[in-house]
This record gives sequence, C-alpha cells and structure tokens, in this order.
Amino acid sequence: MARQVKDQRDKFLRDELLYLISGGGAHVKFDAAIKQMPAKLRGVKPSGLAHSAWMLLEHMRLAQSDILEFSRNAKHVSPPWPEGYWPKEEGPPSSAAWDKTVQQFRKDMNAMQDLVTNPKTDLYARIPWGDGQTVLREALLVADHNAYHLAQLVDVRRALAAWPE
Repeated sequence: MARQVKDQRDKFLRDELLYLISGGGAHVKFDAAIKQMPAKLRGVKPSGLAHSAWMLLEHMRLAQSDILEFSRNAKHVSPPWPEGYWPKEEGPPSSAAWDKTVQQFRKDMNAMQDLVTNPKTDLYARIPWGDGQTVLREALLVADHNAYHLAQLVDVRRALAAWPE
C-alpha cells in the first residue's frame, strides 16, 4: 500500500511538472505567445523595452537548451554569461532562422518533458556534475524562466500592436 501511494505521488509530481513546463496554469503557452507574430516586427525593439521578440525567443532557446543539456550530459559546457545566452542581433537573419529557433525550442521543451516523465529519472538526486542541482530543480527553472520571458514577449507584442486580444 505504501509503495502504491509513493508511486501515485511520483506520477502526480511528474504530471504537474509537465503541466508547468508546457505553460500550464496562469502562464501563456509558448505557441500562443508566438502565434502569427508578423515577420516584419520580429526584430523590432519597442520604445521603452529592452528586447525584440527575436531576442527573447532566441534567449529562451539558448537558456532552455543549456539547462536541458546540463541536466543530462556530464560533458556539457555552458556558454559564457551573459553573451552566450543572447543573440547578437535584434532581428532574425531570416524567417527560416525564426522557424528553426521555434522548432528547436519545442524539441528541447519536449526533451525536458521526456526527462521528467522517464521513471528512471530520479527527480530528487543531485546531478553528479553539478553543485547541488537536481532534475526537479532544473525542470522548475525551465518552467520559471520560460514563463518570465514569454510574459515579456507578450509585452513586446502588445507594445507593437501585434497581440491578438
């Protein structure tokens, strides 16, 4: 009986993490935040705001990829902070670059969800090559970081009158 309760709690936690990583609850979902973002506005930095939609999207991809790779690969080397986490240009070099970043972000988000749902993943164990991190902590970091920057992306879109309300 105790084992069954533990298994139910474990499944519940993993399901809640999936929900959070995918933008559940009060957070805007990734696909909603980027849906029909006009190509001509992707590199525009609105007055009074620090980033363009492209800068935020590419930053989210870079950071999420780093967190994912750190969580599963002992040989991963994180990029230098902060320059390795932000694009050099305000706009994407092409629509294809935007699309590639969107696809890679989704792929890495799915991979983080796969890591979390894998019953062989001990969510509580310290990552051996880290300094106290656990997969649970890294999954929460991905969800938190993405939620923060997706809200910024919505603000950019609103400032550019490109947010469907």
